[in-house]
Amino acid sequence: MDSWEATVEARIRAAQEQGEFDDLPGMGKPIPGRGQPYDESWWIKSFLEREKLPTDLLLPTPLQLRRRIEQVPDEVRDLPTEESVRAFVADLNGQILSWLRTPTGPRVAVRPVNADEVVRQWRADRKTTTAAVPVPPPAAAPRRRGWLPPWRRRVA
Repeated sequence: MDSWEATVEARIRAAQEQGEFDDLPGMGKPIPGRGQPYDESWWIKSFLEREKLPTDLLLPTPLQLRRRIEQVPDEVRDLPTEESVRAFVADLNGQILSWLRTPTGPRVAVRPVNADEVVRQWRADRKTTTAAVPVPPPAAAPRRRGWLPPWRRRVA
């Protein structure tokens, strides 16, 4: 064991003398989190922060579904057609029913979303946005006067 440690220490000293550790990121800076209480999930939090992922991913499945149900009006607001709104709600309801078949996590009441109610709200939102922003009428295509197909032209 002593010979192995001596070999490792010798290689580290040689690398230091060659300057291989001089340009490491964070050199001369304090260790992040030093002096703070220990957190068991520090690596998860740092991963989410580094990858810029939403913290909603840490929630259990029923709470994630509840949050998605709350955000349905905002998510369907920009969808172009009623069919796309119904498809979005059907996908969400499929996820909810899948969870209801084999529930895991805390006991939280989660019910499927009423697609007709979402469509009704979507239509109401569309009416208010279209009434608030006047859309100019489409410009008429200019008529070409004097042009006739070759078979209709008069030959003089």
